[in-house]
Amino acid sequence: MLLLLDPWNQALYILALSIARYVLFAGGAFLVFYVILKNKLIFQKIQQRFPANKDFRREIAYSFITFLIFSMVPFVLRHPLVKPHSKLYSDINAYGMVYFVLVFPLMIVVHDTYFYFTHRMMHHPRLFKFFHLVHHKSVNPSPWAAYAFNPSEALIESGIIYVFVFTFPIHLIHIFVFLIFMTLYNVYGHLGFEIYPKGLNKHWLGRWMNTSVNHNMHHQFFKGNYGLYFTFWDRMMNTLDKDYENNFERITTANQQLREKANT
Repeated sequence: MLLLLDPWNQALYILALSIARYVLFAGGAFLVFYVILKNKLIFQKIQQRFPANKDFRREIAYSFITFLIFSMVPFVLRHPLVKPHSKLYSDINAYGMVYFVLVFPLMIVVHDTYFYFTHRMMHHPRLFKFFHLVHHKSVNPSPWAAYAFNPSEALIESGIIYVFVFTFPIHLIHIFVFLIFMTLYNVYGHLGFEIYPKGLNKHWLGRWMNTSVNHNMHHQFFKGNYGLYFTFWDRMMNTLDKDYENNFERITTANQQLREKANT
């Protein structure tokens, strides 16, 4: 049905969904960790102090600018010079259910790769101020920081949709599910608290998963830990912060001890 709407209505629809996801996931996480359980969980915070209210306001304001830029995607995809090259399809059975299901993990892997290399590029000294400075004003990020980007960075971040649409056949359901997953993991990465269990970083599979500790260190120290969902590229490119393993172990050990104490 969305494909039948004109670009302006598509843009409004995407804007409304983006704001709804942000309020639901980022707002929900903020309500739980920064309001309701703030005093109870203070000792589990990755950085012990909390951001100031002005930080929350800045993050929210830039996030809404980001959503406005994201909502412009239909105007590009519907342009007469662009539309014939799109691989969007509307019939789920067109490529079979096996393909339909396998596209989801493919999108996550492709996005993680795209994010790592564009993220690392934006940290180049000549590019950082223009693209990435606003996001790194959140040295101690909150869930609201998940989409707090320079407008220029927001354009880069929206580029993953074009990569998908012009690379392999993709259904709108793929995009909607991907956006929900991306928002959830992005909010988790900026949560300021670690919710993964102790020992994840040493598990044969878990060691490849990115964590809130990992991304929080990136915000705190401005270097290394460039991945989004996985640590694969950071490990392969030798950009994983050398203190990450010890920090994750220290923080999750303290979290486990606090939970055990609370249960006794």
